[in-house]
Amino acid sequence: MPDVQTNQSDATSVNASRGDLIRRTFQAMLMSRTLESKLGSLYKAGQIVGGVYLGKGQEAVSAALGTNLTKGRDIFAPLIRDQAGRTAFGEDLLDPIRTYLGSVEGPMRGRDGNIHRGRPSEGMPAMISHLGALIPMVAGMLMARRMQGRMEGTVGATCIGEGGSSTGAFHEGLNMAAVEKLPFVLVLANNQFAYSTPTDEQFACERLVDRARGYGVAGHEVDGTNMLDCVEVMNTAVSNARAGEGPQLVVANLLRLSGHGEHDDGFYVPKELKESAVGQDCLAIGEQQMLEGGHSTAEEIADWKREYAEAVQAAVATVQQEPKPDPYQDDWSAFSTPGISGIH
Repeated sequence: MPDVQTNQSDATSVNASRGDLIRRTFQAMLMSRTLESKLGSLYKAGQIVGGVYLGKGQEAVSAALGTNLTKGRDIFAPLIRDQAGRTAFGEDLLDPIRTYLGSVEGPMRGRDGNIHRGRPSEGMPAMISHLGALIPMVAGMLMARRMQGRMEGTVGATCIGEGGSSTGAFHEGLNMAAVEKLPFVLVLANNQFAYSTPTDEQFACERLVDRARGYGVAGHEVDGTNMLDCVEVMNTAVSNARAGEGPQLVVANLLRLSGHGEHDDGFYVPKELKESAVGQDCLAIGEQQMLEGGHSTAEEIADWKREYAEAVQAAVATVQQEPKPDPYQDDWSAFSTPGISGIH
């Protein structure tokens, strides 16, 4: 398995230097792009049943969030385009591949395709397709820890798109987090389209970050194409939440650089938007920032690209040999099964 530096210990993200956060964020972005490119190819080759939804263009903000969280202490509920955040948080490379290819060795034991996977006992609940539902769920998980006396030092985080921010669950969940002053970070990726619906048909406010004031929470806005800015803003938001300053809403402005899913060619995205500032590729910008800032060398990045590509290919080859679920032998339980989630 390649050396993608992720949050593996309690002190990692809390005491990490800025340079370390930047390197780990870029590595997670690069691994995510490499993995998802392969998943897109497998889908087009007919080897994946169901949809494939990629995070191309959103890796910087997602990875920056995952890097600033600590596996084993924090709660992270990723959304549909958060493979980079999952990788940064410490998800094993085999988990997404096993889930997409329906292996019984995966976290969902071959029952549920694509992004509906998680490991609750490790602080990563499974994604819920009903947009906005992860917000009250994470708030509830934080409330449970508070009632159990296990809240100290914990941050809960999840993500949403600008389209999903118009749901009732978004309002109810964020309002609850605000009233209870929970250590909660909500990342809102303003990726310009709710499937094919543009932002001017979704909301009337000038800037989505202005909604923070209405809920009584701190608001941050960041250029989601700028990796360095994403690292800084996410570090501030997570640190503020951990320090007891209540919920933090982070709005990242960017463009989804692919269709809603691999079944969608994104024909509705205007050319001028693709060529605008929000249409820039955060991975290309991140690589430039890594080199210009002296955070890595061109040789290092080339080594990472080769290493990650080889690791993804090897993982796919392994999973393709693994069995699929047998409906006549399976006990049809998942997270409640001892050994799967830690629930007994």
